[in-house]
Amino acid sequence: MSMGINMIEPTRIVAIRHGETAWNVAVRIQGYTDIALNARGREQALRLGAAVGKSHAGEPVHAIYSSDLSRAFDTAQAVANHTGLTVKPDVGLRERTFGIFEGHTFDEVMQTRPEDAKRWRLREPDYCPEGGESLRQFRTRILGCVEALAIQHPGEQIAVVAHGGVMDVLYRAATGQSIQAQRTWALGNAVINRLLWTPAGFTLVGWNDTAHLDNEALTETYS
Repeated sequence: MSMGINMIEPTRIVAIRHGETAWNVAVRIQGYTDIALNARGREQALRLGAAVGKSHAGEPVHAIYSSDLSRAFDTAQAVANHTGLTVKPDVGLRERTFGIFEGHTFDEVMQTRPEDAKRWRLREPDYCPEGGESLRQFRTRILGCVEALAIQHPGEQIAVVAHGGVMDVLYRAATGQSIQAQRTWALGNAVINRLLWTPAGFTLVGWNDTAHLDNEALTETYS
């Protein structure tokens, strides 16, 4: 007898934001722009990889999926180096694309496009920066992508390495926060977040574990 969808074992997800970049430090909007890890980000990735590798011995990671952007992929590779796995890149895990805002700070957007900045700040679900993606489109993409990955691994644990916006979408889904709710949770670089996925959706297990970083994780907004 085949297993019914409601009887699928949960998939455990280790959800990780990439290490720090120069644009994180400068609070520049990255989106689809492919910015490399800076020196601190590379060190964070090394510490992260060792931490996940240590836990891997008792609680194996069965697959590592990553955004194909280098800041996430290189962070994921540090995890792979300690688990013997191969990173599987997935364009569906990319950060929200911000179009013409990319490369700028929020203050710069406020100065040049105040109405756009206001709509962005208010988190209007269907607002799209020129050449960009709306929050609703982004949320649909991320939840669909991560669910598709999770459903392939019932009863197993996977690592998903991506971006701050991706972590934000997953946190909201796991805690029932609306798309427009004010953010009160951290989105640290290279921290460890833990979720469960079942056909009923996502559940939060643990968030913003920074023990391996000695509390040095950066938690600014634009990833």
